[in-house]
Amino acid sequence: MIVAHSVDELPDGERTVAIGSFDGVHRGHRRVLETACAVGGTTTVVTFWPHPRLVLGNRVELLSTLERRLELLETEGADEVLVVAFTPELAALEPEQFAQSLLRRIGAGVIVVGENFRFGRAAAGDPATLQGLGFDVRLVGLLADVSSTRIRALLREGEVVGAARLLGRPAEVEGTVMLGDQRGGTLGFPTANLAVAADLLVPAYGIYAGAARGHRAAISIGVNPHYGGDERRIEPHLLDFAGDLYGQRLVVELWQRLRDERAFGSEDDLVAQIARDVEAARTAERPV
Repeated sequence: MIVAHSVDELPDGERTVAIGSFDGVHRGHRRVLETACAVGGTTTVVTFWPHPRLVLGNRVELLSTLERRLELLETEGADEVLVVAFTPELAALEPEQFAQSLLRRIGAGVIVVGENFRFGRAAAGDPATLQGLGFDVRLVGLLADVSSTRIRALLREGEVVGAARLLGRPAEVEGTVMLGDQRGGTLGFPTANLAVAADLLVPAYGIYAGAARGHRAAISIGVNPHYGGDERRIEPHLLDFAGDLYGQRLVVELWQRLRDERAFGSEDDLVAQIARDVEAARTAERPV
């Protein structure tokens, strides 16, 4: 898959274009991509970074990093992705200017968008605007209750199974493995301490079953209340894994929320509970 960060980096030619933020690449996004791929020819995704809502001064917790978004778009069949830098200047363009300066320049023959797609200054442009400018527009209907906003709400409640149904895949948390307290190793359950981007959504505190790097995992998200912690930690223990993950990117699937985090009467009690969590992770089912 070709990843371009400017129009000039794309080869010349006509292409089918799917446009959107595609945060999380959920089931609704996948319908847009499936429709675009079905047209035939080169399928190009136009997406934006940073997220438009952030640039416009709104807070948004992202479901995926840009790197992960690109991986998921490739999995769904995109031939090319044009990552457009979303700036205040881009946001100020009239819809017609946006279409001429971007869509016509990349040779958009067919444009595929969700029925709620809006673009241009004050979100004044819509699919009808594109049709009026002469583009062949294919509208994709919305899926009931499937949206990035709804998925974020579920994850904030720890409802990873419900989120997976809307995503069409397990929810994930992603970060770089950094040096932590190394307390898990002394307890017999070494963990990877994840540093997560500040704008990435992290689900509700608790203990989860999931997987990473082809290994099942028991994942702690929270502040380690047994040790009086107050700093959020994301610490997956990969079952039956031996190796050094420091400095590496890790994408962790969250399959099931097992329990709340809590303090225990003794360290022995804590270790016994961790062992039960590990066994629960060993038998947990992937939600989709």
